[in-house]
Amino acid sequence: MSAPALKSVKRLPPLPTIKDLLKLYGLRAMKQLSQNFLLDMKITNKIVRTMGCIEGGQVLEVGSGPGSITRPIIERGPSRVILVEKDRRFLPTLELLSDAANCDVEIIMSDILRLNMENLFSEEEARQWTERPPKIHIIGNLPFNVATPLIVQWLKDISLRRSAWRYGRVGLTLTFQKEVAERLSAPVLSRQRCRLSLMAQNWCNVHHVFNIPGKAFLPKPDVDVGVVKLVPLLSPVCDYEFHLVERICRTLFSSRQKHVIKTASLLFPKPLRDRLAERILLETGIPYQTRAIQLTLPEVGRIIKAYNGIISEQPSLASYNFRKNDEVELE
Repeated sequence: MSAPALKSVKRLPPLPTIKDLLKLYGLRAMKQLSQNFLLDMKITNKIVRTMGCIEGGQVLEVGSGPGSITRPIIERGPSRVILVEKDRRFLPTLELLSDAANCDVEIIMSDILRLNMENLFSEEEARQWTERPPKIHIIGNLPFNVATPLIVQWLKDISLRRSAWRYGRVGLTLTFQKEVAERLSAPVLSRQRCRLSLMAQNWCNVHHVFNIPGKAFLPKPDVDVGVVKLVPLLSPVCDYEFHLVERICRTLFSSRQKHVIKTASLLFPKPLRDRLAERILLETGIPYQTRAIQLTLPEVGRIIKAYNGIISEQPSLASYNFRKNDEVELE
């Protein structure tokens, strides 16, 4: 660690280790909440360093648990830390850290999926979207069962510049199952490329920073974990409403083995499919043999534009959903 970085670290007073706290309070990971404790402080420090400089800033930690990541966050000198934890069993361990901290620590016992972040941060930290990101950071060792729905919800919030993102281009440092981390960052032609890849990369700069072996967690999960950093883009690649981008991406990736002309046809009722799918590919200049994993975001944008042209001519098609209206065999 360089000299400047050392100066920014403000050590907490001596505290019991996380492992000792788990024993002291009789805390065990609950399988139904997808809980896995990270006890290796070298790894938790590395995760926190991924955020960049947080000294004097505000940090929201999602799923604080017993405080494994909370400790290195506090030691790096933020002005304020907000801890969001659903499981009230961890309140005593988090209160212990709060009492020892040299900054303002707020503990919110809530489900992050239901938490409104609209007024959580200081207005003084707010920045225009076109400015540099504010000194507000979101970090979390996410339970596997909420990670994907949560990032989709947050991508929608980013697209609307609401919730935490009304303060500007707030960055995120999050853990996911390794496979999900790979999907979020998957480039064109990658086997992992999917709807989630396109949506995340449409609104954010996505960087799969490093992986954590499952054996570092207690209990050990069946998979390794990936740390992903996301920073909202100044403007999306496909500048359309979130629901439309999500719908088109979901349909195009309804079968990654099929050609795009096949999956694009599912945007329309059966009698119109072949003709309108062909029209989309002709207007976009995308070859008929293209598969979903080969699509770039600009190409998806052209597909959305062509689709919008069609539904402007036939508005009734906008409500069509092949999953609800038809039984479609894709395999």
